[in-house]
Amino acid sequence: MASRENKNKIKISAVILAKNEEKKITECLRSVSWVDEIILVDGGSVDATCSLARRFKAKIFEFKKESFAERRNFGTKKAQGEWVLHIDADERMTDGLREEILEAISSNSFSHYAIPRSNFVFGKKMKHCGLWPDYVVRLFKKKDFVTWQGDLHETPVIKGKLGYMNNYFIHIKHDNLFDIVEKTNKWSLIEAKLMFDACHPPMNLLRFASSIFREFYLRMIKQLAFLDGVEGVIYGIYQVWSRLLSYAKLWEMQEDNSKLKTQKSKINNDLFGLKLF
Repeated sequence: MASRENKNKIKISAVILAKNEEKKITECLRSVSWVDEIILVDGGSVDATCSLARRFKAKIFEFKKESFAERRNFGTKKAQGEWVLHIDADERMTDGLREEILEAISSNSFSHYAIPRSNFVFGKKMKHCGLWPDYVVRLFKKKDFVTWQGDLHETPVIKGKLGYMNNYFIHIKHDNLFDIVEKTNKWSLIEAKLMFDACHPPMNLLRFASSIFREFYLRMIKQLAFLDGVEGVIYGIYQVWSRLLSYAKLWEMQEDNSKLKTQKSKINNDLFGLKLF
């Protein structure tokens, strides 16, 4: 850990969320080894994630809830630093970002900062398809922190002025198609449930076609995914498929709910008929 003039005062705490991240956690931990305190919120790892974190003297807390907002709130609560930096196991701190952070917290101009991420997909640095600069609010004063909120794309609520960093995280977003398909299958279900709970209008052919067109236009035309080469085209088209999958799961939920209502209505009618008889 980095030494400070006042060794008893924790200036910066890094909070890392992880679950079975033994392949990526070491580089993440090494990149934040300069902070005063590392908090690892472990989601129930059964691999070497925690043992690797102990090598960097991380304080490990087990918290198995699926919600990222709840996990981040838990980690923030455990952090003792004046400033809290959230970084994920598949992200790395650059030297430039470290220096910029140290300068920013010394100047005390803002209560929280948005940090850009340089996303790598299939081993390639992506500059299009909405993957750059990809700002995320990850650094804030703990005294100004209110809460993390959101079930799918969690964001922090923080009092005070927001600043923007010039230097960036490196984000190893997707290594291969197997990993991206596995994650999409999980998160598309969450997205579908959120839309269902919000009483999204019933899905039909027109809405499916509209959603596919909008996503294709966004990724391939507006965000110029093809300029990132083969990787960009694959990723852009994949995002179209991912959107379709979320709406397909929403349709499935709506159909199941409709069938359930029909069954309940039939049962109620049968019971009413029996009472009349």
